[in-house]
Amino acid sequence: MKIAVLKERRDGEKRVAASPDSVAKFISLGCSVTVETGAGDAASILDGAFKEAGATIAKTPADTVKGADLVLKIARPLESEIKLFSKGQALACHAYALTEGDTVKALNDQGVTLFAMELVPRITRAQSMDILSSQANMSGYKAVLDALEYYGRALPMMSTAAGRVNPANVFIMGVGVAGLQAIATAKRLGAIVHATDVRPATKEQVESLGGKFLAVENEEFQQAQSDGGYAKEMSDDYKRQQAELIAEKIQKMDIVITTALIPGRPAPVLVTEDHVKSMKPGSVIVDLAVEAGGNCPLSEYGKVVTKHDVTLIGHANVPSRLAETTSQLFARNLLNFLTPMIDKDTGKMKIDREDAVIQGTLVCMDGEIVQDRVKEALGSGSSKQAAPKKAAAKKASKKSGPKKTGPKKAGTKKAAAKKAPAETQEAAAPAQTPANDSAGTDGKEG
Repeated sequence: MKIAVLKERRDGEKRVAASPDSVAKFISLGCSVTVETGAGDAASILDGAFKEAGATIAKTPADTVKGADLVLKIARPLESEIKLFSKGQALACHAYALTEGDTVKALNDQGVTLFAMELVPRITRAQSMDILSSQANMSGYKAVLDALEYYGRALPMMSTAAGRVNPANVFIMGVGVAGLQAIATAKRLGAIVHATDVRPATKEQVESLGGKFLAVENEEFQQAQSDGGYAKEMSDDYKRQQAELIAEKIQKMDIVITTALIPGRPAPVLVTEDHVKSMKPGSVIVDLAVEAGGNCPLSEYGKVVTKHDVTLIGHANVPSRLAETTSQLFARNLLNFLTPMIDKDTGKMKIDREDAVIQGTLVCMDGEIVQDRVKEALGSGSSKQAAPKKAAAKKASKKSGPKKTGPKKAGTKKAAAKKAPAETQEAAAPAQTPANDSAGTDGKEG
């Protein structure tokens, strides 16, 4: 089996879908690997490293894809890249299959077999294949460092001859993979860390990392987690109570990091303009959900802005800001996903349609869309959301910012904004990113 690795061409995307280690492993399984020249340059993984691992270097994307059985990418392909595919070729990438219907349809029309890696099921066996978790983990870490870049005070408590420096209060909103890593990182740096999430299981996780858990712990809170481990959409009444609690606490915070995402839906508003106005001058908000509409209506996609004396960080594609590490993790996820499908004797790929992981990720095959969630999304028209337009979405939500003090209105406005965008992050997540997390509100994302 020939595996091809394309260079990413979306703006801001520095990652690559393979590493020298994954290339060597694929070759040991009987595959051949072709990497487009320069594919790993932005991630500090040069052509020479791929060649040493046994890969062939191709000069053009067309030469890379030609004759390949399987193509690996980070982000969903551009229209110009889709045209390079031949009928029967397979593609594994972060496809944003639930929101990028046009891409799914184009690949299906081309006869491509598509594996959407963001749809890896949340089962124990598939944890090592989960791109959302691996990328969100690094996003949570980087979010704390990004906040420190703009925060004008020290994070830990320090006793000096000139007097004591008080520790900063950091508030993590959304305790999925990104949120947990943000808690751990801020705690290691000496901050007092608070965290909130609507899922009851996260309370113990927060406290185990030394954080203080904040939430309205009523009956609805106890039922707020789906069977898949994600956060459920909460009632307007719960949102109102939670907003009151947040309003009381957020004015005491120095740094706020929001990570809340709901799969296939606009990011919920967690920090309103009134909340921002109540914060101390010099405070910092990092909105990791900005590519899905944002957890704060004042954050702007791909920008760092100051409003009401508070700095709001809305970096696009946060995983790409740690491109070498996140590329290695993404490549390992792909390797773990594909290895069970590669026949040890022939080196060919065998797709077991009865396997739970395949059922979750296989979007289209033989000219037919086979994934139920994707078919439902295409039928509902959610495919009209387009990732590259997140900036426009943020402008829309920005205009309605002052009206977002009420949960109901906030949700409505967010849904409208979301019609324009869609990834990563992707970001979404950008250039597409995983947004953020797979462990819950900031998860699968995401």
